[in-house]
Amino acid sequence: MLDHEECYRAASSRDARFDGRFFLAVTSTGIYCRPSCAARTPRRANARFYATASAAEQAGFRPCKRCRPDSFPGSASWAGRAAIAASAVHLIDDGVVDREGVPGLARRLGYSPRQVQRLLRTELGSGPLALARARRIENTRTLLERTAMPISEVAFAAGFASVRQFNETVHATFASTPGELRRGAARRAPERAAGALSLRLSCRLPFEFSDLLDELGPDLVPGLEEIVASTYRRALRLPHGAGAVALSASPTPSARGAWAATGAIDCRLVLEDLRDLPVAVERCRRLLDLDADPQAVDTVLGADPVLAPLVAASPGRRALGSTDPFEAAVRALLRRSSGPGLGRQLARLVADHGVALAEGGVLSGFCFPAPAQLAGADPRSLGLTAGQGDAVRALASAVATGDLVLEPGETSAAAELALLPGFGPAAIAEVLGTGLGDPDVLETTQPQVAAGLRRLRVDQAGLERGLAEGWRPWRSYARAHLVVAGRLPAAAAAPRSRAAG
Repeated sequence: MLDHEECYRAASSRDARFDGRFFLAVTSTGIYCRPSCAARTPRRANARFYATASAAEQAGFRPCKRCRPDSFPGSASWAGRAAIAASAVHLIDDGVVDREGVPGLARRLGYSPRQVQRLLRTELGSGPLALARARRIENTRTLLERTAMPISEVAFAAGFASVRQFNETVHATFASTPGELRRGAARRAPERAAGALSLRLSCRLPFEFSDLLDELGPDLVPGLEEIVASTYRRALRLPHGAGAVALSASPTPSARGAWAATGAIDCRLVLEDLRDLPVAVERCRRLLDLDADPQAVDTVLGADPVLAPLVAASPGRRALGSTDPFEAAVRALLRRSSGPGLGRQLARLVADHGVALAEGGVLSGFCFPAPAQLAGADPRSLGLTAGQGDAVRALASAVATGDLVLEPGETSAAAELALLPGFGPAAIAEVLGTGLGDPDVLETTQPQVAAGLRRLRVDQAGLERGLAEGWRPWRSYARAHLVVAGRLPAAAAAPRSRAAG
């Protein structure tokens, strides 16, 4: 039993060491918080205390958007200011400040513009406008050096409001004019069609591109994506228009007799609007998990006797992401009821409701439909069962209206997803891990994960003894290894499983 007076004193101190021991609920607002929440401490008569977040929710209270009490220890949301700053950087890289300004960024983070300014200056030393400016400068250099666009067009494509502002910023940053930057660049490739770009996306080694192709292969949606000659191609729905991308690794023989990336991924983009370049690059990096630190992950997982053989066999394995969190949520929703027919269902959905790509690009097909398109669609036109159609439209409506925010690092989406039809623990885990990029998600009811655990002879009792706790904070990467283990022949997995005991 919780002592009301002791809990109230602890909450009044806002000491973070009490976080997780109990939760403070406020009857006058209907919201519950962590003890360390910076919100004003309520009157004693309005305070209620609960041992768990779920108990507070069952009593009818909603989680505070400021302190995110519904997250768990070790998650991005629980980490506090640093994690919020990381989420802000993800959103800035996705062009939110350019499209919606600092107020739009603050609204998505659940803070006031002033709080966001203060938080980013404290954590990163720069405000949101300065970070957005750095992003525009990076975009500028890419467009100047890798395209033959007129310089005046580069200015607006890079996100500047005027050519004069563009010229002044380039000169202040590079001590050169835009023309001098272009003339001094390395010889460019032959002139391409308007909107076409060839880039190299850096990544940390070890990295096996073929591992991700193997993981992408079973779920390919015709008309949306394809794999041709070790190159992954897909359509992209971007803020200012449609696009398409082709991703491949420069091959060199590896010790495993397969092919290994040489520290960069070849990326060919075709965009309707070049303002979408940094957004497209950021989403491709999230898809392939290129910003991961494989050595940090392998150090933790390789020390576990159950996973050590898998890590040794495939060092640097990435946790596959997504270019569109909404698309990932639809896939997760339908996967549980569609089985082998998932690809066909999604192909029809994309062909009937997606936006067609212009001919002549790296891929002919359709972009995945936007939430608003599916929210207002006739249920009979979706090509789904009645229950599936209602669930997809409910999801799309929640995203379109802003009731559900699907952004990288937004782990609080789990509570909102749980309220929608069709989203059980396995589907929610897939959205958090694949769609939102949470590095620490593991749900043992997912069929692929369960198959891997069986092959390694790890039972539920082993997990309850805390085996998976040793995989924190990289359980999403442990999941990737378990999925591979589930595909191995029993004889190949059996010797490794003896370490589980």
